[in-house]
Amino acid sequence: MRTAVGNKVVLIGAGDVGVAYAYALVNQGTVDHLAIIDIDKKKLRGNVMDLNHGVVWSSSRTRVTEGTYEDCRDAAIVVICAGAAQKPGETRLQLVDKNMRIMKSITDEVMGNGFDGIFLVATNPVDILTYGVWRYSGLDHRQVIGSGTVLDSARYRFMLGELSRTSPTSIHAYIIGEHGDTELPVVSSATIAGVTMNSRVEQEPGFAENIERIFRETRDAAYEIIDAKGSTSYGIGMGLARITKAIIQNQDVALPVSAYLDGEYGEHDIYIGTPAIINRAGIARAVELQLNEHEQELFTHSAATLRAIKEEFFPAE
Repeated sequence: MRTAVGNKVVLIGAGDVGVAYAYALVNQGTVDHLAIIDIDKKKLRGNVMDLNHGVVWSSSRTRVTEGTYEDCRDAAIVVICAGAAQKPGETRLQLVDKNMRIMKSITDEVMGNGFDGIFLVATNPVDILTYGVWRYSGLDHRQVIGSGTVLDSARYRFMLGELSRTSPTSIHAYIIGEHGDTELPVVSSATIAGVTMNSRVEQEPGFAENIERIFRETRDAAYEIIDAKGSTSYGIGMGLARITKAIIQNQDVALPVSAYLDGEYGEHDIYIGTPAIINRAGIARAVELQLNEHEQELFTHSAATLRAIKEEFFPAE
């Protein structure tokens, strides 16, 4: 595995999520060159023009271009946002068949152009598709990252902040597991302004019920947003930009992404949401949180749900 060089990102898929990510990336001035690939060439041209016209107000100059797969040859990161979108009432796992075919086609094109950087996958169901990109690419698993529960954890922290009247940046709490219906909150190690959530549950009447409600709202937020406006985009776009910044700046920061497990939580050969240390080489290591018995049972169930789907495409050897 080589360490990625340069600050070039190739974005594949300029739909709602891809454009939100591109806007966040340009606005934050994280990379030198953003090349965007999309099948709708006319709309892509308009988006590239529009993004370039905002570069003057950014903190640094980002070169935005209409890309081709040849751009992957010297890219540090390839970000995949392409795929069929989740429809109202449709679960993320129901997307897997059509989007797995798309992932294989994209990965073959990227690798055929000599790519040896880091894949960042956002297309749903992200855990399964990230596993697919890893298998199709032949890269080290540390070079393939899924967006995982980075958005779920952000939603959770925001809502906990609203409840406790505390900035989300002072709340340390993770959603782990599948990015979907079997995900779970890790309450046992969560803190609000340094105070454990367990202690607040014990001391404040009704607090336990409130955090249970907040978790349900976190888990189901995508369905509400999709019903209201057709897609989720801004939150995940900013989450992808945060992961990109962690890679480009070699930050060694812990972020809740979809990472490959090789013994952590007792699981093997699966991509699933967990905190992981992110740096210039991709995933330095997955972080195994200390779960209580109930949380471990929920995580095991979530992993089993993903494994059953994964093995339809990649049977256990």
